[in-house]
Order: sequence, then structure tokens, then C-alpha cells
Amino acid sequence: MRRPPTRGRTRALGQHFLRDRSVADRIVELVAPSARDLIVEIGPGRGALTETLVARGGRLLALEIDAALAEILRERFAASGRVEIRQADARQFDYAGLRALAPDPAGRVLVVGNLPYSVGKPILAALVEASSAIDEMALMLQSEVAERVAAEPGGKTYGALSVLTQVACAVRLAFTVPPGAFSPPPQVESAVLHLRSHRQPPVPVHDPARFAAVVRAAFSQRRKSLANALAAGLGLSAERARHLSAAVGIDPGRRAETLSLAEFARLTAAFMSPPPPALPRG
Repeated sequence: MRRPPTRGRTRALGQHFLRDRSVADRIVELVAPSARDLIVEIGPGRGALTETLVARGGRLLALEIDAALAEILRERFAASGRVEIRQADARQFDYAGLRALAPDPAGRVLVVGNLPYSVGKPILAALVEASSAIDEMALMLQSEVAERVAAEPGGKTYGALSVLTQVACAVRLAFTVPPGAFSPPPQVESAVLHLRSHRQPPVPVHDPARFAAVVRAAFSQRRKSLANALAAGLGLSAERARHLSAAVGIDPGRRAETLSLAEFARLTAAFMSPPPPALPRG
């Protein structure tokens, strides 16, 4: 006997199940999977995307946090030897090892999913961190979040999420999805991002952790000047932050949202340098 989905869990995750088959087809077509590819689906829910993915071939690994939904999907796709439904939290899954699971060594690793609104950003962050093991992604998120990810410098939506995603992936906002495509309908629009992982970063990033720390510090206090935000976020004096910014040709009075990826890379290189030794006294 099938158990009903755990309503409390799905409500807590902000999950709205895709029901429009044409939207599912458009999402899958963005990555165009083949029989040689490994496809990872995040949050299959009631299986609208899963059905389309199974029809395209390849090996499918679907990650579903809800135990009842995972069991229903296992029964539904039990006849397919190429589908694995795994109960797992997509925020904590080890994506770095995905390439070893591909059915063909020359195949791609693709990630597709309708991400729950409440945990979309941490799932995206985990995927971006493991982008070297992933070739392409087609991800549906709340429209506001998707716009932030794809934003260009100079606007209010451009922030740390934009920079850290775009340094790892080429990002394109592919299309928006109306509330009526879901059950239950959300109160906001959704949007689908198409991401292609960079094999090499578009700008030099020698220390990804330090790059991320500088970017987050720069955006930590958006109303402050770049130097003051960096000083507060990195535990430096404002004078040193101004000096290091100016040393790489960046006006310390600018705001973080005006900086390009290349300028953030230059800032990181400057702020990685050790401080000069203190002069001996007297």
C-alpha cells in the first residue's frame, strides 16, 4: 500500500510540484541528455520531470528528501534498470564523485531540478562548489533568486550569489514559469537557469576559498564603500583596505555591486598578500 506524501515536510521545504509537461520538456531540452550521460535530478517530487528524463535515456539518479515520495517513485520506475531513486538531502549530497557514475566515460554529468524555494540557494551553492564534476545544469528556482544569480554588475540584484556562481559557470536565465504550472500554485513566479560549468575560471582564481571570502566581505555591508565593507568583513583596518584596493587600480570608494569578476579576482590577489612587517621601534 502506497503511503501518501508527507505534507508537513513538503510544506516546510516550500515545495510546489511541477505538473505542466510542456515546461518539463523545455527544461530537459536545455541540457539535451543522451544515453551516454548521467542525469541527476534534484527533488523529483511526483515525477513530472522524471518521466521526461527517463524517456531520454542515460542513467538517472534522483535525489528526494521525502521518504514517502522516494518510495512511491521507486515503485513507479522499478521496471527501468537505469533509474535510482535515492533518499537524500540535496544540500549535503557528495556531488564531487558524480563523474564516476556516468554510464560512459565520455558522457556528460547533467543536473536538472525544480528546487524547493526555501532551500534553493544552499542547493545551488553545493552544486557550484562541485561544478568541476558537472557539465551542465537546468535548475528551476524562485524568479527573484534566479535573477540574482544571472545579474550583471551595476544593479541592485547583483551580489555575492551572482559572482560566486558566474565565476564557476556560464549562466543564462532561460525562461520564466507561471504559478499555474505547479500544484499547489506558488504566489510568485519561477524561472529556469541554464548553467554550463567553466572548465577553467573566466578570471584567475588561485584560492577559491579566499576569493569567496573577499566577495562575501565586499557585499556584507552594501551601503558602505568597498574599502569599509572589506575592512569590516576581513578584520582589517580601513586604511589598509583602502591601500590594497587602490594598489590594484580599484577605487576604494566604489560599491561592491559595481565590480566585475576580473576586479574581484584582482582584489583577492591583493588581499591574499601578507601585511608588510612592522618597522622596528626607535
